[in-house]
Amino acid sequence: MTTKRDYYEVLGVDKKASQADIKKAFRKLAKESHPDLHPNDKAAEARFKELNEANEVLSDPDKRARYDQFGMDGPQMGGMGGFGGFGGFDASQMGGFESIFDQLFGGGMGGAARSHNAPRPGNDLRFSLRITFEEAARGVKKSFEFNRNELCETCSGSGAKPGTQPVTCTTCGGSGQVRSQGGFMVTVRPCNTCQGTGKMVKEPCATCSGSGRQRRKRTANVNIPAGIDNGQVIVMNGQGEPGFNGGPNGDLQIVVNVAPHKVFRRDGTTLYMDMPISFTQAALGAELDIPTLEGPVKQKIPEGTQTDTKFRIKGKGMPRLHTTQKGDLVVTVRVEVPKRMSAKQKELLKEFEQHSTGKEYDNQKSFKDKVKDIIQ
Repeated sequence: MTTKRDYYEVLGVDKKASQADIKKAFRKLAKESHPDLHPNDKAAEARFKELNEANEVLSDPDKRARYDQFGMDGPQMGGMGGFGGFGGFDASQMGGFESIFDQLFGGGMGGAARSHNAPRPGNDLRFSLRITFEEAARGVKKSFEFNRNELCETCSGSGAKPGTQPVTCTTCGGSGQVRSQGGFMVTVRPCNTCQGTGKMVKEPCATCSGSGRQRRKRTANVNIPAGIDNGQVIVMNGQGEPGFNGGPNGDLQIVVNVAPHKVFRRDGTTLYMDMPISFTQAALGAELDIPTLEGPVKQKIPEGTQTDTKFRIKGKGMPRLHTTQKGDLVVTVRVEVPKRMSAKQKELLKEFEQHSTGKEYDNQKSFKDKVKDIIQ
């Protein structure tokens, strides 16, 4: 009895591979092993059948789940696929290598050209919009100008002079594609005469020179929600360029660039800031006026506060998108030692040091205990 190889091993993919990865691997390997490329090669035929069977299981979420759970012995695992099946169609009914690739690989051997004159969506447009940090925090409505190609008003997008119509391309017969064959390989490319549209304009529109499109400047108004982050994208559906052959309009994608703040740093909805305090405030404790995006708030710090101590102020961070919730503000105090002092200040500090017992400094005491054996 022949033992079958693991389906993931057959396709050369990881067990966590996505459906897209499985599809890509199968197409590549099946194309290499297809019997039409290897006539009378039993090994290639067996390989092709093995690939087909693996793909039929792994490309179906239910079958894949059963296979992952039970393996080859799982329910309904046996008898999958077969040489003729190949992912849901019978290769024996295709009529040759050209047809096989047209059906199996879609756009790779002519599918793209064949659908070139079918309805297609218009191009998406991308616009970069810069806002301030405060605008990102509270939300803002912005207007901006952008350029896009639109259907020519004179010819309604046909590209033909008013009163005339495009005619069928004589080179491709309206298919939009030209095929050439050398041996068993068929090459399909867009028709150069009509650029793949299947139509020719004999009398072009004077306004758009036969392109059917005009460049126009437009104004868009967009609502930026509170809490938007740098690099996030707002999509205005249908505000991109018009579709082709009756297809839908593309979208206008607005990339929001938030200017950095001179005080606050952001991580999601949490804001961070550093605040300098004097060593007197740190030693004796103090009540600080902490700046926030909504105005200053009071924050008490205890006596003996050390540099790099963090205080969290609830609800004073950035808003969470499309909610009423807000993150926190984390304040890190930095104890600042004065660089310039008067004679009186120096005298007072010396007096303070003279009355010091060493118990006031936890870190100094700990450090001295660690190094006393070294310095003796």
